[in-house]
Amino acid sequence: MSERGFSGSYLPEDVTFLLKRVELAPTEIAEKERLIQSGQRHYSEMLSAEERPDDAYLALFEHALAVNRERFAADVARLARMLDVRHKGEIVLVSLARAGTPVGVLLRRALLHLGRRAVHYSVSIVRDRGIDWVALDYVLGRHRAQDVVFVDGWTAKGAIAAELCSSVTAYNAARGAELDPGLVVVADLAGMATLAATDDDYVIPCSILNAVVSGLVSRTVLNVDVVGAGDFHACVYYRALEPYDVSRRFVDDLSHAVERALDDPAVTPIEWDAARRSRLAAISERFVNACLVRYRLVDRNRVKPGIGEASRALLRRLPERLIVREPGAVDVGHLEHLAGARRLTVEHDPGLPYRAAAIIQTLGKG
Repeated sequence: MSERGFSGSYLPEDVTFLLKRVELAPTEIAEKERLIQSGQRHYSEMLSAEERPDDAYLALFEHALAVNRERFAADVARLARMLDVRHKGEIVLVSLARAGTPVGVLLRRALLHLGRRAVHYSVSIVRDRGIDWVALDYVLGRHRAQDVVFVDGWTAKGAIAAELCSSVTAYNAARGAELDPGLVVVADLAGMATLAATDDDYVIPCSILNAVVSGLVSRTVLNVDVVGAGDFHACVYYRALEPYDVSRRFVDDLSHAVERALDDPAVTPIEWDAARRSRLAAISERFVNACLVRYRLVDRNRVKPGIGEASRALLRRLPERLIVREPGAVDVGHLEHLAGARRLTVEHDPGLPYRAAAIIQTLGKG
């Protein structure tokens, strides 16, 4: 059976990761990409090595944090107020590890500031394989289904939001549960979120780092070699990166800004309705379809719209090119740095509906 959870490098009260800590030999990025695209392995079965960010990249992170601190804090405050209105009693935040984890930590603290009772778990969800049912069983063994809220950082194409809906719906049917499969995010580019604070593609500061801003936890793993019956999905805890960890500093810094935003009457939720979501979904679909034609792709998963997904692609995948709307803009500085280090093609597209996008290399078929 899985352990009862751990908090990574966060304070224990900030989050409980419902993940099984394991050791897993890293797979070189190019080999991982080859195995994924050939269909020999699923992406969730492998991890590439995570290195410490270099000083230049950390400086870009600090700059992105300084520029976007108040905006990001205001968006978290908006989400907290929306949840405060919609939910009575305890609010059980279930973030999707690991992009959703820092947001979950900040939301819990914001809800406490509003006088609400809140608890935060972080669980695994894997595209094409679903959310961790063992983790959901754990949560529902301790809390009411109607109090659970699923949280992530952003949507790009909406693949994870769709996976969440499908998987939670199946879980409800199998378990006789009544979990709401909707997703709450800071920025919804795809029109797939139940609640969001914005639809703008801007730098969410924690999106541009990996483990060192996410509790030193790896991307989640679903591999039969390390995950057995009754186990949570797995992760690696990167103890070697502890000297470079900014996870707790990040949430402590942002928490003060979120509290200021919560106390500011000018920070109010936006109207998040079906018309807005439909418009965003149509933009997303047009963009992805245009990329499939333009770059001669078959697999939609090779298209990574938005700053957050482009950042993840350049950090841990084998990208072919970076596309930016405004070269040299503050929000894409870290992406241009990564692209330069990897000698990637950087394409300027002033008509891009997002500030950035990335295209993953094709190894074999499109």
